[in-house]
Amino acid sequence: MIGTIYNRDKFLNKIVSRLNRPRVSALMERPKWKYQPQYEIYKDVAQDELLEILKEHCKKIHTKIFTVDLAELPAVVYDVVAEYGGGPVVTWKDEQFSKWGIDSLWKEKWPSEHVDVFEWDYTLGEENVHQAERANVGITISEITLAESGTVVLFSDKDRGRTVSFLPATSIMLIPKSSLVPRMTQAALKMRQMYQNTGHIPSCINFITGPSNSADIELNLVVGVHGPIKATYIVINDI
Repeated sequence: MIGTIYNRDKFLNKIVSRLNRPRVSALMERPKWKYQPQYEIYKDVAQDELLEILKEHCKKIHTKIFTVDLAELPAVVYDVVAEYGGGPVVTWKDEQFSKWGIDSLWKEKWPSEHVDVFEWDYTLGEENVHQAERANVGITISEITLAESGTVVLFSDKDRGRTVSFLPATSIMLIPKSSLVPRMTQAALKMRQMYQNTGHIPSCINFITGPSNSADIELNLVVGVHGPIKATYIVINDI
């Protein structure tokens, strides 16, 4: 449904009058800053060095990290889920899982061990959310990974529900090594390029840095306040 905006000009004119300035309706020219250090930090750092930066930062954000070849991936995912206490497990529906050979875990291995697994299915509507709420482990994939802050970037769509990353008690995030970038600056550039190439970008993009935490109350850090209490990154050597 397309909404109708009423009294917009009246509302905006009142704001600028209180600010004692004229209302600007023309497009603003982008400023040309003399110094732009955000483009220089880690500018020429290779992927292997970015990985080491990511590993170091994971120590600060209470996040375990593994680096694996594709052949090792299913076994490592299996072991991490077991360490977290097993299922129920909820995953996205993503062809990369099949390409990486780990969908056999939830199609064969876990069902044979009576571990409940649910694969996101947009046709089921709210049932997806209920399954994510009861899950012990959620498994997702990072599209872009910020080495400097240890942040994964998750793109949501009809087969990649955003609740998979924050409703389960624990989280496993698969990180292609090729997805590593230095920091937010490069992530924004990649997303802009994506939009320019395709004319589309997900309506929901989540930047997640390890398990949920907060230090709002008397500066005491509490992990797992509003999402997973534990998180594991598994970096896949895809380059």
